[in-house]
Amino acid sequence: MPDEEQHTGPESWPTGLVSPRELKAQVDRGEISRVRLAVPDMQGRPKGKILSAPVFVDKMNSQAEVCAYVLATDINMTPLDGFALTGWQQGYGDLKVKADPAGIRLLPHQPGTALVMGDAFHHDGTPIDVAPRYILRTQLERLADLGYHVALGTEVEFLLHKGTADDVHQAGYHDLRPAWPHNLDYALSHPPQATDFFNHLHDVLKEASIPVEAIKTEGAPGQVELTFVYGEVMAACDAYTASRLITYDLAQRRGMTPNFMAAPTTGVGSGLHLHLSLWSAHGNAFTYHRSDDLPPIMERAIAGLLSAMPHLAPLYAPTVNSYKRYTPHTFAPTRHTWGFDNRGCAVRVTGVGENAHLEVRLPGADANLYLAVAAACAAIIHGFQDHPDLPPPCAGDPYTVDDATPVPAGLTEALQDFEGNKIALDAFGANVVGHYVRAAQAEIAWHRAEVTDIERKRGIGRA
Repeated sequence: MPDEEQHTGPESWPTGLVSPRELKAQVDRGEISRVRLAVPDMQGRPKGKILSAPVFVDKMNSQAEVCAYVLATDINMTPLDGFALTGWQQGYGDLKVKADPAGIRLLPHQPGTALVMGDAFHHDGTPIDVAPRYILRTQLERLADLGYHVALGTEVEFLLHKGTADDVHQAGYHDLRPAWPHNLDYALSHPPQATDFFNHLHDVLKEASIPVEAIKTEGAPGQVELTFVYGEVMAACDAYTASRLITYDLAQRRGMTPNFMAAPTTGVGSGLHLHLSLWSAHGNAFTYHRSDDLPPIMERAIAGLLSAMPHLAPLYAPTVNSYKRYTPHTFAPTRHTWGFDNRGCAVRVTGVGENAHLEVRLPGADANLYLAVAAACAAIIHGFQDHPDLPPPCAGDPYTVDDATPVPAGLTEALQDFEGNKIALDAFGANVVGHYVRAAQAEIAWHRAEVTDIERKRGIGRA
């Protein structure tokens, strides 16, 4: 499932989000009546409240309250014990969410509504260190201390199923039908319903200041890829989070349901690829031409990614399903390899000149983008500070490289590599590592307790 090339460089970075002053003026004119104040949860989903716009404007410089369990729950929003942040012992109290003035975005498909990203704080004003935005910001600050900032472009793949979410639920999630029945990879002729959806999605994302570079159909029936233009990291992550809300809403209105599972069906994988470059006062630190050697900064970054990412998998592959995507010859990596323009590798070197960058192909579509990027940044810092060896590039089939570190076989193995790992602890601290260890444990425990259709299919009449 090939990717579209990313076009890097400061001239293409997105701008145009609504400022607090502009929002206030629109509220005063009655053009905006509702504000969705959101904080990304552990799964990367925006959680919060729909506030009356005048009330929000009055409180814009203060903080709204939400239950702290939004940052300490599983994918089903089940209250769980075992988190230091909150639980039954602590009474599930509130945390504070303060609007990020750089994260105000109007939602053109919902007239009169703004989406505002926020940061989570304790009552004493200290930031909550396990919140995904704060985790990412901490890694960006560590890189800034080394003289670099990150440019990020993303690609996400997902399936479109026929039927609304309620239809799919009523059918017991059986016999899911793709929105079109064939492989339409790179096709420019689509079923009318798909064409209408793509056109509507493109226009709404553009109006919402979400810079889409391309929309394309992918290699599985019903599969779509969205490619987002390079930009500043936090803004890119916030835009991606908003895009997920918009994609879901527009698809539902057209009688379809998007599926962002990493392995949405047997034999199909959906990725969330990270296109990264490091910039300094002198420009792109990854700049190189194919006749040249790689710049040392890029070599250190690749070495760090290959050395550290095997130990950080719960941050970018957080579910049991995540690991079913890592299958040979499916364009998802199975080993931690790197290569030049090789889409089977975990890390792909691509682009030339100032457009040179790394594509990290490890995260699946179910990843929390804030955490996935934070893991990649931490791995790059590890490459700078701890100087791991850089293996030779993969010149052939990366699925046959036996001496490269394999991706974890499952979430249990990934958790064992993550819990107590020095690289993880040095980068994120014991509290953050412990928090996401507990999240992985809850995910594993849920699956262990469930009897699946596959087990019944294999067991009834055979066991």
